[in-house]
Amino acid sequence: MQIPGHIDPVVTPRAAPTPRADGRRDLLGLDRAEMRAALIEAGVPEKQARMRAGQVWHWIYHRGVTDFAAMANIAKDTRALLEAHFIVGRPEVVTAQVSTDGTRKWLLRAVDGEEYEAVFIPDADRGTLCVSSQVGCTLNCRFCHTGTMKLVRNLTAAEIVGQIMLARDDLGEWPSAHDGRLLTNIEKMGKGEPLYNFDNVKQALGIIMDEEGIQLSRRRITLSTSGVVPMMARAGAEIGVNLAVSLHAVTKEIRDEIVPLNKKFGIDQVLQACADYPGANNARRITFEYVMLKDKNDSDADARELVRLIRQYKLPAKVNLIPFNPWPGAAYECSDWERIERFSDIIFKAGISAPIRTPRGRDIMAACGQLKSASQKISRAELDRVAAEKEAQFLAAPAA
Repeated sequence: MQIPGHIDPVVTPRAAPTPRADGRRDLLGLDRAEMRAALIEAGVPEKQARMRAGQVWHWIYHRGVTDFAAMANIAKDTRALLEAHFIVGRPEVVTAQVSTDGTRKWLLRAVDGEEYEAVFIPDADRGTLCVSSQVGCTLNCRFCHTGTMKLVRNLTAAEIVGQIMLARDDLGEWPSAHDGRLLTNIEKMGKGEPLYNFDNVKQALGIIMDEEGIQLSRRRITLSTSGVVPMMARAGAEIGVNLAVSLHAVTKEIRDEIVPLNKKFGIDQVLQACADYPGANNARRITFEYVMLKDKNDSDADARELVRLIRQYKLPAKVNLIPFNPWPGAAYECSDWERIERFSDIIFKAGISAPIRTPRGRDIMAACGQLKSASQKISRAELDRVAAEKEAQFLAAPAA
């Protein structure tokens, strides 16, 4: 399905991934119906398939087991059949880094050689996994390192779920349980625009929220979008998790520059879509992400306009203020700390929560806006070339 956006998110044609030499299929990422069908196709009797699929589901998503021989309540001959036809995979870890502040970043490689990243951020009362949804990104947010990459392809549901499974492996969090969890929250704020990979994101989050598996509540999952308006209502109705919107500016001129998707879906369209988002209320506020860029979007007037817009659309909202995280070749600087505090204070005094996010993982390029698989330096000329290329594609795209 094509989704209108900044550019048509159809990726460059490429060869299909090489099948496994042993012909086995990965069960990770299949929904319950798909898993049942796969078992029947492999030779599990149809009358047993529903029960067997439930057992396998429990072992994979509640206990984190990857070895069929360890699935003790499944008959030995059935385990042998499963072993012959399937695997329970994990992404290949290329590098694993740990920041001085405890943030963890994994560079992961898919079976076709493409790379993507996941980041775990520990806090005193929660632990958040930042999950990627694409290899590269179709957008070109000018403050974001990922935005300098071309979109290669969408991640599959298995590759999205695999990031959570790998993190739980690394954190020693099997079997799944609510008490004492380190990984308590998930944010779809890694590489890519999740609403341009809607079907795979929906399937992956459905698996993560399943009550007989990982059991993560939808209230602990946040989907972040740059403002793909046509898909926002559908996300609320079909996925139902918390919504975060990368706003970052309050005027057309500045948002056009730093979030070029604004040229397709403007601020008023985005805010109206927020007002219409199913399930949004004071207990489940919409989060506006706002990166603080020196002398660009950080004035008192900008703060007051942000308050006005939130009030105009009667939004149950909070504002996350994000100090800009530098990366090689970036055209912007972080606002001075005193300026960020002043900006926050104006919004707080208007009765809207505006916490300042503490930068995490900067020393391993894991902070917000820093993710990029290849950490080579990018010249200003190259950034401008990429921006011009994406702009040309945008102008050629059909109107929404």
